[in-house]
Amino acid sequence: MDQVLSQQEIDRLLNAMDSGEIDQETVEEENEQAKVKSYDFRRPTKLSKEYINTLHMIFEDFSKVGSNLLSTQLRTNVSFQLAAIEQISYDEFIHSIPKFTLLGLLQSKPASGIQMIEMNPQLCMLIVELLFGGIEVRQQANEMEEVSDKKSFTDIELAVLEEVVTQLAVAFENSWKDIVELSTELEGMDTNPQLLQNMSPNEPVVLVTFTVKILKIQTFINICIPYVFFEGIIDKLSFRNWFDSNQSSNQGEVDELQKSLNNVQLELEVLLGESQMNLSDFLHLAPGDVIKLDRKITDPLETFIEGKPFYRVIPGKKNDQLAIELIDKLEGDQKDE
Repeated sequence: MDQVLSQQEIDRLLNAMDSGEIDQETVEEENEQAKVKSYDFRRPTKLSKEYINTLHMIFEDFSKVGSNLLSTQLRTNVSFQLAAIEQISYDEFIHSIPKFTLLGLLQSKPASGIQMIEMNPQLCMLIVELLFGGIEVRQQANEMEEVSDKKSFTDIELAVLEEVVTQLAVAFENSWKDIVELSTELEGMDTNPQLLQNMSPNEPVVLVTFTVKILKIQTFINICIPYVFFEGIIDKLSFRNWFDSNQSSNQGEVDELQKSLNNVQLELEVLLGESQMNLSDFLHLAPGDVIKLDRKITDPLETFIEGKPFYRVIPGKKNDQLAIELIDKLEGDQKDE
């Protein structure tokens, strides 16, 4: 953004041009010169700012769904917060994570490429401890060093962590449902990112980082998405296409919605009339007594649906059962008696 000049600076600049201290032609030539902007080819930016803003909305939903799923699974409060979305190379991602970490490999059809969810060993062992019934948070320095020195997971730990990554895969699938229908499955798990050969080192990827807070420990979860994942859905990331109100509605969706609404049960009531009586008279009512109402038998009655007036009707019988015939719809707001 260009610097905004104060009024004093503007006055000094105009005085300098009037006195000849600054040559106007020189200023114009400098402005006409091409401005060079540095570009790092190791950090390609293939997605525009508009698409990145859409990704922020998508992964905000992932934060909410992931928080709920893990909170239910761990039976404790888990807080997800979207920290950053960056466009980097796959090589940069590999070198930014620990040499020993947990990587869940996801395949989301019909999209291309392999997506990766990275969870560091400290977070993994905290999750395992909670799922096995542990309630104490690791606070001792030697215990943290023990986790940081961990070089592998046991088969039991991997089986437990696989269930956690599967829940995150469900959250990933649900977060994209407004853009594209995905079928996300966990293809496998790995603990050594240096040995993965899913992408070339210079492959552009989108790195999504979340801060995760469990109990009093705050750490990170990363999601690495290759650019090929977006190639088939790049147009759907545009706000113009996503929120276009002129798009024709899908008749199948309308029919499905109508079918669902047809099964909704509503409470329907017909008001025959009103009457006032003493409490003593009310207590002495018996079968066969006649109560005088404030309406004539020829007057139409009001029908209430879910407590709100809706139709005028005439009472009657059909097939020896009490029935009503709809006359017209009530217009305007009606006061509840």
